Amino acid sequence: MSEGRLKRYTMAQVPEGGGDGGGKGKKRAKKGNTHIDMTPMVDLAFLLLTFFILTTTMYKPSSLQMTYPVPPDPNDPAPPPTQLSNAITLLLTKNDQIFYYMGEFRAEATEKGPPTTLERTDFSKVQKLLVENNKQTIAQLNDLARQYNEKKIDEDQYNEKRKAIKGDKNNLKAIIKTDEEAKYRNMIDMVDEMDISGIGSYGVLDKLKPEEQALLDAEKAKL
Repeated sequence: MSEGRLKRYTMAQVPEGGGDGGGKGKKRAKKGNTHIDMTPMVDLAFLLLTFFILTTTMYKPSSLQMTYPVPPDPNDPAPPPTQLSNAITLLLTKNDQIFYYMGEFRAEATEKGPPTTLERTDFSKVQKLLVENNKQTIAQLNDLARQYNEKKIDEDQYNEKRKAIKGDKNNLKAIIKTDEEAKYRNMIDMVDEMDISGIGSYGVLDKLKPEEQALLDAEKAKL
């Protein structure tokens, strides 16, 4: 046995105390020196570290991918104006507050109706607001989910029909706008609410019309 192995083998041993043979009277036991070998613990620590490094999945940063429409060709005829009678515009601002209005924005009264006014809500109530204005779609989606759970349709049929229901042009549409005081997290949360509320058609803008911004600033001053 080599000297190194012998030393490691005997490192954890506790030497026994012996009596003092040279003195007279009562013999006193010598105090033993206890030494604990930490080598096995170090080996175990490195084994555990290696295990966790090899089995841990490294974090991959995720991002929200958004597809924007292709700019129109200037040579093509102008498309018909978008009908916003079944649309809700959500204005996100500071303190997790949400201001909204239904239909088209009107800075002043016209033959279509009075000037636009803003209503206020927050993220604890916005889902209820969206569901209340999208009841028909929610009912269709719930019925479709029931058919899927009862095995009347397969997963491919479910996904195809769900996409068709959410893409119906008569369903509620949403326009999400943020001002300079809104948080990025608020926009992500609002996009999640779109899927929960069955809204398949929505758009995200980072700018407000000057008239919208003026109206929003007036409401924010009341907070």
